[in-house]
Amino acid sequence: MVKRAFDIVASLLGLALLGIPMLLVAAAIRAGSPGAAIFRQRRAGWRGRPFTMLKFRTMRADVDPYGGSPHSGEDPRLTKLGRWLREKSLDELPQLLNVLAGQMSLVGPRPLYERQAEQWNERQRRRLEVRPGLTGYAQVYGRAELTHEEKIEMDVEYVEKKSICLDLKIILKTFSSAFGGRAVYEQQYSRDKEHESD
Repeated sequence: MVKRAFDIVASLLGLALLGIPMLLVAAAIRAGSPGAAIFRQRRAGWRGRPFTMLKFRTMRADVDPYGGSPHSGEDPRLTKLGRWLREKSLDELPQLLNVLAGQMSLVGPRPLYERQAEQWNERQRRRLEVRPGLTGYAQVYGRAELTHEEKIEMDVEYVEKKSICLDLKIILKTFSSAFGGRAVYEQQYSRDKEHESD
């Protein structure tokens, strides 16, 4: 209950402070390339329930929305503004609406595709015991340097250790990481595969 109350207050505050800048970003996305400013995609949520995750669109509107993630800033599918938004993690800001709606939390495992969740073993499915997060343990302690399997293990570790103090620590580290030059483009998605969608 405390975590949910914190999510509501923080998301309302974030939307109040960032609402106008977010509208300006949306307008710039529309002006820079054809298509909607907001990208919507179905993901696995709390207890495996599907929900529609929101992001600022960072790629051209005509590309496969379920294709592989960009592995460098030179990916031709990325728009110029989209590249910058990704590298600063600002493309995730519309998820404040997901947080307010109770579909996500400020901190938790990042929401993945439903088809990925179907492949998890019993231990890995523990990451569904909490709401997916706008930021998370794996994102601030490795992110692109980690493989998919390593991220899932860290997500489960977060579920086992979850606390308000840990959430606050992750939030603070998220702000420092966003402007710290950390790599955001994965070079090795899995231990077994170099590139795969995520």
